[in-house]
Amino acid sequence: MTSRVTLISPALNPSLRQARFDDGATSLDERGAAQARAAAGTLPAGACVFVSPGLRCWETAAALGLVAGEPSAELAGLDAGRWRGLALDEVAGSEPEAVGRWLADPASAPHGGESVQEMCCRIGRWLDAMAQADGRTLAVVEPDVVRAAVVHVLGAPAAAFWRADVPPLTATEITGRAGRWNLRLGQPLKSPDDNSDCGEE
Repeated sequence: MTSRVTLISPALNPSLRQARFDDGATSLDERGAAQARAAAGTLPAGACVFVSPGLRCWETAAALGLVAGEPSAELAGLDAGRWRGLALDEVAGSEPEAVGRWLADPASAPHGGESVQEMCCRIGRWLDAMAQADGRTLAVVEPDVVRAAVVHVLGAPAAAFWRADVPPLTATEITGRAGRWNLRLGQPLKSPDDNSDCGEE
């Protein structure tokens, strides 16, 4: 039995452009929405679809033509507590020591929300549950969810969370068989009329 999980990062919105802690209520910008619509039809049909609760993920899923049920709370982005909606530079200017602890220690949560370590464990549990399901799963999720999944799949320490860059509107494929995951990172979603061959299988 093989389980295939494809994690789709959302298209651009102002929070992504400004390195801002997303509050879950910020829409895609015009360019991001257009890019997502252009990529509609590039993903396999008939897959089970999950979507993070944030608005940018739901708008991306809709633009891609994906139909999902209720928001998946277990796939929520990192809970940044009282930093939600603020730019990282803004927080670093007012709370430099707290930001330093947060970036250096995965178990730290000075914002009063969720630590990176806690999030990595949460996403790891979800992936392990998906390993028991045969077939294909698509999930439009926050970039930090993709980072946490990469950490889990590679068996890396939670500190590696910050070493993974997740471009907007890319697919990260995770394939599981016999309790082992394999990883294919950051493939851009292509419009249906782009038939270029990247030389990869």
